[in-house]
Amino acid sequence: MTSVLILLPSFGFSRPSSRLPRSFLLLRCRLDNVGFGAWREKQGCEELRFQIYHRQLGRHRPLHPSLKPELLRESISPSYGKVTKQPVDSWLSQNGQDSMARFSVQGVFNYSMLTLSDHERVLYVGAREALFALDPNDISRQLRPQVTHTHPGANYAPQKADVNGIETGKYVPPAGGRLTTAANGWSHLSLSSPPPPQIDWPAPLDKKKECVSKGKNNQTECFNYIRFLQSYNHTHLYTCGTYAFQPKCNYIKADDFTLNPAALEDGKGKCPYDPAKGHTGLIVDKELYSATLNNFLGTEPVILRNLGQQHYSMKSEYLPAWLNEPDFVGSALVRESSGSKDGDDDKIYFFFSERALELDCDTELTVARVARVCKGDLGGTRTLQKKWTTFQKARLECSLPERHVSFNNLRAIFTLPGPDWRGTTFYGIFHAQWGDVDVSAVCQYQIGDVKKVFEGSYKEYREASQRWGRYTGATPSPRPGSCITNSDRENGYNSSLQLPDATLNFAKKHPLMEDKALGRPLLLTKGVNFTKLAVDRVSGLDQRAYNMLFIGTGRERLRRLAQGWLQRVLILGSEAHVIEEIQLFDSAQPVDSLTISHSKKYLYIGSRSEVLQLPLANCSRYQSQPDCLLARDPYCAWDNEGRACVRIDLHRGSTSSLSQDLMLDRFSRGKAKFDKPVSIPSPEHSRLRNVTVVVGSDMVLPCQLVSNLAQPFWEVNDRELQLGDPEAGGPRFDRTLKALIVPEAGQMQAGRYICYSEEQGVKFQTERYQVAVVASAPVFMEARAPDSSMGLFWVLVITLGAACLLLLVAALYLRRRLKLALGKGADMKPLESTLVYPITLPKEPPTFVPSKMPSDEDRFWETGANYYYSDGSLKIVPGHALGPSSVSSTASPSAIPGQPIHSPSRLSLTNIRGSGSNGYIRLNLSTAGEERASGAGVGGGGLGGLGVGGNDYSSPFKEELRRTLQQRSVLPDANPEESSV
Repeated sequence: MTSVLILLPSFGFSRPSSRLPRSFLLLRCRLDNVGFGAWREKQGCEELRFQIYHRQLGRHRPLHPSLKPELLRESISPSYGKVTKQPVDSWLSQNGQDSMARFSVQGVFNYSMLTLSDHERVLYVGAREALFALDPNDISRQLRPQVTHTHPGANYAPQKADVNGIETGKYVPPAGGRLTTAANGWSHLSLSSPPPPQIDWPAPLDKKKECVSKGKNNQTECFNYIRFLQSYNHTHLYTCGTYAFQPKCNYIKADDFTLNPAALEDGKGKCPYDPAKGHTGLIVDKELYSATLNNFLGTEPVILRNLGQQHYSMKSEYLPAWLNEPDFVGSALVRESSGSKDGDDDKIYFFFSERALELDCDTELTVARVARVCKGDLGGTRTLQKKWTTFQKARLECSLPERHVSFNNLRAIFTLPGPDWRGTTFYGIFHAQWGDVDVSAVCQYQIGDVKKVFEGSYKEYREASQRWGRYTGATPSPRPGSCITNSDRENGYNSSLQLPDATLNFAKKHPLMEDKALGRPLLLTKGVNFTKLAVDRVSGLDQRAYNMLFIGTGRERLRRLAQGWLQRVLILGSEAHVIEEIQLFDSAQPVDSLTISHSKKYLYIGSRSEVLQLPLANCSRYQSQPDCLLARDPYCAWDNEGRACVRIDLHRGSTSSLSQDLMLDRFSRGKAKFDKPVSIPSPEHSRLRNVTVVVGSDMVLPCQLVSNLAQPFWEVNDRELQLGDPEAGGPRFDRTLKALIVPEAGQMQAGRYICYSEEQGVKFQTERYQVAVVASAPVFMEARAPDSSMGLFWVLVITLGAACLLLLVAALYLRRRLKLALGKGADMKPLESTLVYPITLPKEPPTFVPSKMPSDEDRFWETGANYYYSDGSLKIVPGHALGPSSVSSTASPSAIPGQPIHSPSRLSLTNIRGSGSNGYIRLNLSTAGEERASGAGVGGGGLGGLGVGGNDYSSPFKEELRRTLQQRSVLPDANPEESSV
């Protein structure tokens, strides 16, 4: 079962301008093993209504018909240095050829590696711990390997295997398969069971545990992220993954799409350990050129060549002057040997950002770099053994010199090949930060300009001044960093192994070039973070080649907002025209990869959650001739015979009936025949709206422009309304509100108002109003709130009233409880009646008299003493202090057993023993008989006395005390807040 999204119009497509809101009906359908185009009408489909906004910043989500999206995106045109609004567009189409297809598998994430086969018959997708083979015509269908293969028997003739065990041209039956040869010379392959439609390649559990034990995250890092996936030859693919921070590589058989576990290889130097680190690589003539980080900590950057048997394994030096904390973003092969008169070699270019060592002002500054090596480099004999002898790097500068602005952080690169290698163009995405605003730019570089930089002067580090500067000395011969050419071969240098040490030592110490590859931004956008880039070259009706940029947006570093938009940008000379912006995902997420199928005219987009398929153009959205021409889409043209906007590559008739104006020559030269304003036949905009305004109030009339490049044009009673300066106080158009504002309206402002959206001399009628100005507000106005809004208002009022009532009841209840608590506290005994109370220690140190008994425990169990009252309650006395002999102690006749003693102010406390420094008395047991006999106690209520006794205690008291304590009942406390003893 497959779930797809099908978009249908909720009303006819008679709207001449597709740049206004259009309502669509979205059906989510489930299909039974059929293609995307074959669906069952409304069977098992869920209806969802979407509002799609064309050339406006409208998010792809369910919207109420009355809601309008915000339009806040701005762009800077570097050619003129002014801020202009971008024409942006969100769309999905209903046509089969223009439909958006999606692919995802539950539980699989990070669809970041997209690779087309050599003839663009298969789209290979590398995700987290899984690989897929999809149909490039409809990626919602996975390609299953055929159960039976039939080929001529000659195709299976044994051939010599390469060093990796992958036989070129020899077909090996997959596991469970059987190969038989018939009498007619054809071979028949039978499989016992069809292989799975995908490859599951997870990291083993022990590898994941080891990854976690090293401090990595088991939720985001300790998996096998596919970071490399390319064709190795016509029978196999080569893929590498992080493998839980232990990178591994393997071969995939293209015929049956299977992975050979026995061919597992170490991926060190071919794939990064960390899935978040930058990496790039490409296979050239069965040799892998990779740029990555070579260790677990990510501290050893390397540019490496391996896999091949033709050349030696090569790598870069571990020197900061070569690579200093780089972030690799891309690589490219340029066949400079093709048609070269001097016998030059092919070169591999690497693009990255790194910390700049040559800048004296700021060594922490990150700059963009381009580096290159020669394909035939074999390293040196004594110096630079198995190291690159042709490694050179230069700075890529993307800047606006007149504004003193540079973009130093390179995020992505795309190589657009030309008719030959001399027409190669590099497009790069650069990033900078202006205060708290992220700024992204797109710059382009020609291969000729980059080549001149590498043929220029070198930079060197001067030990005396400890600064970098231009090298002014003599350059060794052969030239360091250059490939072996015909002139070098004539001098006896046929390979880098024969180069002299002077050339090799110079190349090792001077990898950086003095000059820069200069580029000027074609597109500059603030508040947007560009992530990926793809470029297609298309021919217009004027037979000129135009470059179309597809730019994906991602996560802003400051606001942390994943945007997930796609911009279609047309390059016109030194400036860029943004045709539209498309929201790609239902939930916002960054664009991770972009791949173009030039033969099928599709764009494939990879993200964290899914893969998307988009047509390169959707011309059917433009419903009128002005709209089709003003879009300036190089894939589209207006068919004067069919009265429709069509794709040029799909047009079957003569191109003489097609019209296209990418440079707007038709409009600039006054050849446009659109004198009559174009009306937009929409129920929302065609009807006349009645508006009533009170005299003296401000009149606000909304008007939605069809494009960000359009200007408002108003007519009042068939006369043009002059829009003045906002500070002048006259009528003005507010871009933020998208409305006409007439302050202090009077009777002169009554009449019929018509709003036009004017672009390149073409007027699109958008709104009509009939305004009436009255002296006082009428009872019923069109602008009154609808019944649903009033109902919501009363619901809010009732809810707030109920909440206030509950709060009042709670306050009264708490007040009553507080009053009861205060009344109860008034009847309580004073705090001074507690058994434990603070005292003021004497200023003079007390004289302590040692007790006659050996210890408190022995004294407690002494016989012959009475320690409790007649009711069984114990007597409690403080300490063993001696009172004055002249003071007699008599028990208070009013002492009640079990009740607290009177205030300590009535006691004479002297020579206290057992009191701590905190001012509290430790009370000990004593007897009334002891106090009366000694006469040294002080009478004190129910305590019976305070004093020191020297009586002996008999042992029978022990059993008597235990028996009494077990039998007596617990007396209630007189005061619950006092301690019970």
